[in-house]
Amino acid sequence: MTPTDEVDWVRLIERLLYLFPPVIGVGLVGVLREADPGVPGLERGLLLVGTFGYTVLTLALAIALYADARRVRHRAGASGHWKPRPWLNALFALLWAPVAGVFYLSRRHNRFGTRAGWSGWWLVIAASFAATIIGFSMALIAVVFAVPGLLPTAIGFAGAIAFGAFPIAIYQDSAYVCLEGNSWQPNPGLYLGLAFLSLSIPPLQPLVAGYYLFRRRLALR
Repeated sequence: MTPTDEVDWVRLIERLLYLFPPVIGVGLVGVLREADPGVPGLERGLLLVGTFGYTVLTLALAIALYADARRVRHRAGASGHWKPRPWLNALFALLWAPVAGVFYLSRRHNRFGTRAGWSGWWLVIAASFAATIIGFSMALIAVVFAVPGLLPTAIGFAGAIAFGAFPIAIYQDSAYVCLEGNSWQPNPGLYLGLAFLSLSIPPLQPLVAGYYLFRRRLALR
């Protein structure tokens, strides 16, 4: 067995994808800070951290996708099972890393499933759902009643939880539901992609979370 075979590449792919939302969020904070010149150099520093972090994650994800696809392809042998192309997946990651990783995990789940972990990740999804609703409510109050400091507080409150916890929670919990549920088999890669999409379209996040929690309750009751 070579050292490459000992690495759990799919776990590494998952964890690298978890890091993309916080890194992108740091870059977005850097962009927003341009409107506040009170801290010299802060926005440039945040943008640098976000850009450098995204580049490092992209390169690492490309390597991990290549290695895992190569392993899967070799194990598939001459059978008709899914045989991903290592170089094609690595190139896709270099062009659009988060989408490439989500697409790969979704395809991989259809063939091998996804290892399930803690059964309580739905609590984090529920907390993310509640935080987003509260954040939207605070933002609405800030706009209607012209409360100066409430709007950035609301955005930061909802955004921190959504960017940091929601994608991880829905990916991990959907893997658990696939193992324990009977009537519903959510694809973790697909829901991770929806979670990523919801970060750029804020109203989508509570819809995805609410729908998921509803289907989960039906599947596991």
